[in-house]
Parts: sequence; C-alpha cells; structure tokens
Amino acid sequence: MLYTKDHEWIKIEGTTGVVGISDYAQEHLGDVTFVELPSIGKILKKGEVFASVESVKAVSDIYAPVSGKVIEINEGLEAAPELINQSAEEKAWMIKLEITNATETSDLMDLTNYKKYIEESHAK
Repeated sequence: MLYTKDHEWIKIEGTTGVVGISDYAQEHLGDVTFVELPSIGKILKKGEVFASVESVKAVSDIYAPVSGKVIEINEGLEAAPELINQSAEEKAWMIKLEITNATETSDLMDLTNYKKYIEESHAK
C-alpha cells in the first residue's frame, strides 16, 4: 500500500489501483455519514478530486493518488458509509482505477514513511 500526503492510499495490483482513505484520515473525520463516488468510466488526473466524504465534523474532498480511469466503485459505501470508520484500509476501498501512468507512484509513501510524515506534520 502506498499513501499520499492528503491521506489517500492506493494498493496496486498489476495495472489496477484500489484507492481509499487512510485509517488516520477516518479517525480525524469522525463518524462518516455520506460518501459521494465518481461514475464508472470517469478519467482522473493525479491530484484531482474524485469523491467527497461527509462526516459529523466536515465534508472532505478525496484526491486521486495517480491518473487513471475508474473501472469500479464500492457501491456498498453509498448504503453503509460507516464502513469507512470500521475498515478504512480494507473493506471501505472507494474506487478501482485502470492506472494510465505508473511512474506517478514515485512520490507516494510506504507505510513507514507515511507514519513518519504524520508524526512530523503534527510535531510542528
């Protein structure tokens, strides 16, 4: 799994990327009440907003960690958005992308570096 500085994760399986938000992000959002996902077939550019998550605290935009075409969405999140709070990094994946530029993963962080990033950003 690779992570962005905006707290999204991507798990790469061949040319497909499974995308969601990190456990850290869901903790800070609080209870998730609504998830808006893109339509299948949507073309995303790295860094583009592809979804929004509404919680009791705020509405947060979710950004694409890499460029690609949405080939599947997790329809279960629309009926049960609380899955994000229960299993952010497993069952609550948001989209599957057909990755169009694999080199865009070069600036993403592995889990060790992501944890270090969180610690450093909160030490300030």
